[in-house]
Parts: sequence; structure tokens; C-alpha cells
Amino acid sequence: MVEGGRGSANFRLVIKKGRVYVEKFRKSIQSRDKDWFKESQQGFKESSLAKQCKHRYKIYIEGYAWSVSEKYILACDSITFMVKPYYYDFFTRSLEPLVHYWPINDRDKCRSIEYGVQWGNQNPEKAQAIGRAASELIQEKVSMDYVYDYMFHLLNEYGKLLRFEPQVPAASVEVCSEGMACSGGGEDVLGLGLERKFMLESLVKSPSLSRPCEIGHPFESQELEKYYKRNLNTIRRVQKWESQYWQDFEKQG
Repeated sequence: MVEGGRGSANFRLVIKKGRVYVEKFRKSIQSRDKDWFKESQQGFKESSLAKQCKHRYKIYIEGYAWSVSEKYILACDSITFMVKPYYYDFFTRSLEPLVHYWPINDRDKCRSIEYGVQWGNQNPEKAQAIGRAASELIQEKVSMDYVYDYMFHLLNEYGKLLRFEPQVPAASVEVCSEGMACSGGGEDVLGLGLERKFMLESLVKSPSLSRPCEIGHPFESQELEKYYKRNLNTIRRVQKWESQYWQDFEKQG
């Protein structure tokens, strides 16, 4: 099954005994709607995260698939209007409606967002509290140390499911962290060498003095069901507020 992917894949990644190997099949091209080359020439004026975090309200909505922007939007300290997601990031299930975000009905987005703005304008302190809670969650609970721990446990658990012995392809090249950092090049288009700088900052320079965090026991089925029901009831409550708001609005019109 793994070999069957050769016809459509651009590369093959093999991890064996803590070492990473990559075998390239063909040149890969990353496609984005935003012209990142043009952005780099203009100093990222239209995509600066710092500038985007100046808005009172932020909207997170998926495209054809999962979007990497979710964590950046939530970290902005603004209340996030989250259109019902269908693709989950590894931290998405930790988010609670009215605690970390304002839920938006994906079947009536425009009116749902309009009501959310009305609610936020009438309840600025509550809206700020939601934005602050999301920002704290991302900055404290989704720190790189925890992300590394999560990936460590994830790869170990996946490893337990393997039913075959990974083989290093003859045409593959071993990839090391130092090599990745060096590939960041010297100076970028801004003359700052930021890509290399950030890679070097995240480079593991010595063994950790502490063990990875312990993974807690899985939810009992009843606990998990209770958690999901609580979130669902909160979302339904917001939808009820929306419905009542628009009914009253139409009566006044």
C-alpha cells in the first residue's frame, strides 16, 4: 500500500530508529491563493500577523480543507468567530464555545456573524474575555515544548501499530536538523535571514533535562459524551439567541 502511493506522491518520508530519510520522486510545488513571492517583495505588508491582530473581531473559516491559520487567529487576543469546522487540528477539541470562541452557524454565516458583532458590541467585556482566554490557551498550552512532547507521544503510539519493518530506500538522503537549519540560507529578501534565525532558535542543542510530559488517561466514554454534549448545548443556545434576535428584528421592520 505504501509503494502504491509512488504514482501520485512527490516524495517518500521514512523514519527509522530516530533517523529521518527522504526519497524524492518528482519536483513538488506548493500552491497558495496568496502571492507569497509578491508579498516578500513588498515586505509582507498585506500578511503581517501583527497588523492582522489589530482587529476587534477575527473570523476563522476553512477552505477546501484544514487551515493553518486557526492557531494564529486564536492567538490574536480578539474574539474569534469560528465557522463550524470539519477538519480538526490537534488542539481543536480543547476549545470550548463562549469560552475560547464565538460559534458561527455554517448554514447561515452572514446573519450569524452579524449577530455575533451585535452581541460583542453590547457585551465588550465578555467578548474581550473570550479573546483573552483563546490567546492564553494558544500561548500557554500550545507552546513548542508541548508540541514536541505531543509529537513524541504521537509517533510512539503510531509506531506500536506498525505491522512491517520500515526500510530505508536506496535513493533516499538522510535529513538532519542541522542541515535543515543551514538550508534556510543566508539573508532572505528582507536582508534579515529570519528563516534561518527561527530554525536555529528551535534547534535542539542538547538533551532535555526533563522527561516528556505524561499523557493523561483517555476519557471514559461517559466523560467524553458529557463534554461533547455541554459544548453542543452551548452552541445550540447561541443559535437560539440568534433566532430570537432575527425574529424580533423582522417584527420591527
